[in-house]
Amino acid sequence: MDSPDSKKKKPKKKAPSPRRDGREAAVQYLYGNDIHGDVDFSDETLEAFWELRLAKSFAQDFATVIIGGVRDHLSEIDDTIRNTLENFAFQRLTPVDRNILRVGTFEVLFNDEVPWQVAINEAVEIAKRYGSEESPGFINGILDTIHKSNETE
Repeated sequence: MDSPDSKKKKPKKKAPSPRRDGREAAVQYLYGNDIHGDVDFSDETLEAFWELRLAKSFAQDFATVIIGGVRDHLSEIDDTIRNTLENFAFQRLTPVDRNILRVGTFEVLFNDEVPWQVAINEAVEIAKRYGSEESPGFINGILDTIHKSNETE
């Protein structure tokens, strides 16, 4: 008979890296804006978000850079995503997928500090955690297409 101690223990999930945590926080902030139908990038709204969403200072700073980048390039990011979607309306994207794509597109196109492969991989990992079963493959395909289109320009 097995004792409780002899059963294999499930490994503890380790905390995400500060950069992943920052990316996840950025997606969460953008998602909150999206579902409220608001695009509010005010300092007050961001401060209120950080009161609710605990994160280490590096993750907060990293997320703030991403959020600011998405804010500064939102119309270009959304147009790029919209133009990459085939037989699928931008409005039909789930808010989770839409905002993961926004973060990923920002990093692929505008963040020179992050290699495009890392940006895509991170977006896929976030999609595995927060999206639907189809989200990781969908996000990967769209971001890869965006990267390839950007390389040829």
